[in-house]
Amino acid sequence: MQDKIICLPQRMMPPNQTVPLPNRTEVELEESSLLPHLGPLPKEMTGLKTDLDLQQYSFINQMCYEKALHWYAKYFPYLVLIHTLIFMCFDSPWTTRALSEVSGENPEEKDHTKLSASRCSISVAPEEVNLEKTQSLRSIPEKIVVDKPTASALDKKEGEQAKALFEKVKKFRLHVEEGDILYIMYVRQTVVKVFKFLLILAYNSILVSEVQITVKCNVEIQDMTGYKHFSCNHTMAHLFSKLSYCYLCFVAVYGLTSLYTSYWLFYRSLKEYSFEYVRQETGIDDIPDVKNDFAFMLHMIDQYDPLYSKRFAVFLSEVSENKLKQLNLNHEWTADKLRQRLLTNTHNRLELQLFMLPGLPDTIFEVTELQSLKLEIIYNITMPASVSKLEDLQELSLYQCCLKLHTTATSFLKENLKVLRVKFDDSREFPNWLYGLRSLEELYLTGSLSSDVSKNVVLESLRELKCLKALSLKSNLAKIPQSIVDVSSHLQRLYIYNDGTKLVMLNNLKKMINLTELELARCDLERIPHAIFSLSNLQQLDLKENNLRSIEEIVSFQHLRKLTCLKLWFNSIMYIPEHIKKLGSLERLYFSHNKIEILPSHLFLCNKLRYLDLSNNDIRFIPPEIGVLQSLLYFSVNCNKIENLPDELFFCKKLKTLKLGKNALSLLSPKVSYLVQLTHLELKGNHFEVLPAELGNCRALKRSGLMVEDTLFETLPSEVRGQMKAE
Repeated sequence: MQDKIICLPQRMMPPNQTVPLPNRTEVELEESSLLPHLGPLPKEMTGLKTDLDLQQYSFINQMCYEKALHWYAKYFPYLVLIHTLIFMCFDSPWTTRALSEVSGENPEEKDHTKLSASRCSISVAPEEVNLEKTQSLRSIPEKIVVDKPTASALDKKEGEQAKALFEKVKKFRLHVEEGDILYIMYVRQTVVKVFKFLLILAYNSILVSEVQITVKCNVEIQDMTGYKHFSCNHTMAHLFSKLSYCYLCFVAVYGLTSLYTSYWLFYRSLKEYSFEYVRQETGIDDIPDVKNDFAFMLHMIDQYDPLYSKRFAVFLSEVSENKLKQLNLNHEWTADKLRQRLLTNTHNRLELQLFMLPGLPDTIFEVTELQSLKLEIIYNITMPASVSKLEDLQELSLYQCCLKLHTTATSFLKENLKVLRVKFDDSREFPNWLYGLRSLEELYLTGSLSSDVSKNVVLESLRELKCLKALSLKSNLAKIPQSIVDVSSHLQRLYIYNDGTKLVMLNNLKKMINLTELELARCDLERIPHAIFSLSNLQQLDLKENNLRSIEEIVSFQHLRKLTCLKLWFNSIMYIPEHIKKLGSLERLYFSHNKIEILPSHLFLCNKLRYLDLSNNDIRFIPPEIGVLQSLLYFSVNCNKIENLPDELFFCKKLKTLKLGKNALSLLSPKVSYLVQLTHLELKGNHFEVLPAELGNCRALKRSGLMVEDTLFETLPSEVRGQMKAE
């Protein structure tokens, strides 16, 4: 239907003057007298004559539509369309789209997320928590009852989906809770909507009366039509009038909704959201309250359905997340799979090693034969009471793990754990419960230890460790910790690896009178510490990788009657003092990786030596006095500058290992046949042209124990080669 007006000219008479209308009877008489000869005339239409044709009427209608019709009546449909578009631009779907952008959630993932949420809200709840919900003022009735234990088990696919959902919720919260842009935009949007409503309602209420059926039209077209004043009929006026009133009613309803939204926004604190009622109903106490845009969105969700917020709260709980992870972990790591990973370690214990898992599988405690448990890079785990099932567990290794103990687990480990190895990077990874392990025999700590609480982990008193026999500290100590003195009465082995930090104060060593083994590695020592000479029970001393240049203090070792092993390797020692002869109890002596050029004959007066390592030095000559060492089993001079070997060397008939590689030797004496117990002979890297056939008399020497070039091996007689190749 076309919107238009239809106009007729209107005669304007002077005041008090009327247009005389001819009397119908007179006119008829006059016409009949004038035309007596004609028959009856056709009846003429009566009314006002305008003398206007169709084009003039069309022109008048168009001019009056443009000039006389009020713009509100003319453009009312377009105004409604424009208002609708404006309402749509500021409507709440804009907020939904903005929220989608902020959360980074793809539309195609929504159905999947809802499905996962509905499944996981039941599955992730802890076993100790009853999820049968009670009525509250802010919730709707919902009962989730776990009737069967199997109801909480997720298959692998569902577990992965739930895990991904937890991660998505974490990222979403971290991203959205930082700011309040959505809240601010929604407030501004609502204010604009209220202002727009008031404006539209005001001017529409005023102008709706301008929609009239009859319109007076006065246009200056008298020279074209002969008329100036017209009376017009607006064909759509009646319809537009009814629609405008209906439209005002709809706008009023919309405005009341906007006013209520404004009241809701400013009356309540929408930037904070508390899950207190959810915590009370579910028993999950670690659900955190939220703020900013995250809180605002939850308030918005509550206006739609509070159930969604309650379900969403479950995914903010670490307890629920950990429970879900535990279910997935138990599903993946079955007891049979764990048994397949059992290995025997260097201490002849059945060991299970777990690396970078999200938690500790409960199925571990079904492997009751386990003796050693090694955990690496596993964070925020708790050892449950069920660890008491592992009655054979004696060794525990924690490498960069944050492990807490259940009360029952603490009691169990106090009575059963014998060996504890801990590698930590910060205080969170250091187990403070170790100080109560009264049955512990060996403790190995690797990490930054200090006496300054503000800097690193402080080693506290060890007096409760009544059975501790071995202590290893791999750290950066400046002095021997005072806490070690607490176990001096029973500590037998002390190992300190100082990572190049200079160990200055060693006075506390004097109190360690029961030490049998002492290792001070990489402590930047320049002289042998005098405190060591007080350790009368010392049997083994290792000063590896220090900065020793002179060892004149070695004479004081004669007071250590029980010293059988001395390791001075990986230093910068230039010579061996003659006082070495006073160490008559030595059985093992390590001088490798130094700068020794001359071997003193006094060295071989230590006639109890069974193991002598002089490799990686600058030695050119071996004294014939070496033949005195009749107990020698191992002799190594690899990587030196030796050109000749004394025949007396082959008088050490108990030799089993002889290493002569990477020297300047050109001849191997036939007297090598005296070494009938020889099992390992290393000759590579010399100038030999031929090997003596007498090697065949070394019946214990096989090809696998003869380290020599293949071409040189071929110089042996064929029967000797066959003998060595035979197993």
